[in-house]
Amino acid sequence: MNTNAKVSLIGAGPGDPDLITVKGKEAIKKADVIIYDYLASPRLLKYARKNAEIIYVGKRGGDHTLSQEEINNLIVEKAQGGLTVSRLKGGDPFIFGRGGEEAEVLVDENIPFEIIPGVTSAIAVPAYGGIPLTHRQFTSTLAFVTGHEDPEKNRSKIDWESLAKGIGTIVFLMGVKNLKKIVAKLLKYGRSSDTPIALIRWGTTPKQYGVAGTLADIVEKVRAVNLKPPAVIVVGNVVKLREKMTWFENRPLMGKKILVTRARKQASDLVKLLSDLGADCLEFPVIRVDPPDDLKPLDLAISNLSDYQWLIFTSVNGVEFFFERLFNKAGKDVRALNHIQTAVIGTATEKKLLKFGLKSDIIPKSFMAESIVEAFAKKNVRGKKMLLPRAQKGRSVLPVELARMGGVVDDVAVYSTNTENTNSEHVMDLLSQGEIDIITFTSSSTVQNFFNMLPSEKCKMVMEKIETACIGPITAETARKTGFNVNLTADTYTIPGLCDAILKYYA
Repeated sequence: MNTNAKVSLIGAGPGDPDLITVKGKEAIKKADVIIYDYLASPRLLKYARKNAEIIYVGKRGGDHTLSQEEINNLIVEKAQGGLTVSRLKGGDPFIFGRGGEEAEVLVDENIPFEIIPGVTSAIAVPAYGGIPLTHRQFTSTLAFVTGHEDPEKNRSKIDWESLAKGIGTIVFLMGVKNLKKIVAKLLKYGRSSDTPIALIRWGTTPKQYGVAGTLADIVEKVRAVNLKPPAVIVVGNVVKLREKMTWFENRPLMGKKILVTRARKQASDLVKLLSDLGADCLEFPVIRVDPPDDLKPLDLAISNLSDYQWLIFTSVNGVEFFFERLFNKAGKDVRALNHIQTAVIGTATEKKLLKFGLKSDIIPKSFMAESIVEAFAKKNVRGKKMLLPRAQKGRSVLPVELARMGGVVDDVAVYSTNTENTNSEHVMDLLSQGEIDIITFTSSSTVQNFFNMLPSEKCKMVMEKIETACIGPITAETARKTGFNVNLTADTYTIPGLCDAILKYYA
């Protein structure tokens, strides 16, 4: 057995992937095998190594992918095979997570392990629901109770009388199906019928919503909205504060499902901004950014950098791929550009260039090729040699217009955009059912590739239902020509500008 093999029992948190601990994230990154539950956010899997084995063992509403014994055996099998195992469990592994049982098995098998606590839903979900579990004006006592146990069984492990009379705030986990019986037990043992109670479903996620009432009426209220698991139940006077302290569910894009078609590596900024506003983002990358088909022209340009007077970047990708080639293939550094003036399109490109130590000499007001042409009209570029490292299939307007001004333009491909091999079946089902509110397009290639993924038999029906948001007028024009309804276009052609436009649209 590999002496470095170890099992990490990791609390994955309550649903919001940003609530994973730093130590938990590091353990995911190092794992050979990741075994994860239904309530562990799949977005945490982005931290996994490319060659890591990922195994889903979720349990949902009595439907078990694997029994607990089979999960135990799987963990042991992988660890005894010399592999580093990360066992991702929703919430905290030791709070109604059966982490103790898994740890006991590892002890019996003499397998090294560690416990990485997680943010339990018992604390996080009420907090996201605007309910402080303790408050000196209301209570200083708190209990966490499983709601899974049938309150009517003959030998209960729960002291219902002490719970009902002696605890200020009670949090029940996994208790939706037993709600009626839980309420009946609390009333039977002396809890007042006007005691506030709230149920919060899918807490800390964009799908969160809550129902509040009293022990007298909560069962009927929950039945009226057909609230299903998973949900956390909070009983006690602190629930009164929810009306004043609700914050998470009040975010402006709460409940909106937004499809993000951007390349996987670039989607995080857009997803983060939209998620912070409350949106439920579904990542569906339709393009992949790769090196160009032929790198010889770029390598030749880099070897002759001393010949150029201008270096023009039209995108963040152009900057990244150019400097990667300059540094790692040519073995040069930023000093090779000490004589060159630079121009960029867009603030994001400007910031990316600055990270490599270069401040741009030209930053046009508008983030389009036409605007940089306008900016160069004030410069004397006749006879100046200009290097334009950009996408393999870029718009012709920039090199054509610069050449018309007398510039000698080398239009060199530093990257290409290709169709991502993304499974589209699930997304197409959601679109057909009208469950996606809006699709974001951040380039003409995302429009074209998304359109090409639409099944021909459903194409017209799906496109009639789709609302789209475009990052700028060029993308919007491509979308319209392709047949999409363009509902909004960003005023500022950036990711923050696109988010602002979506926010205004729904406001």
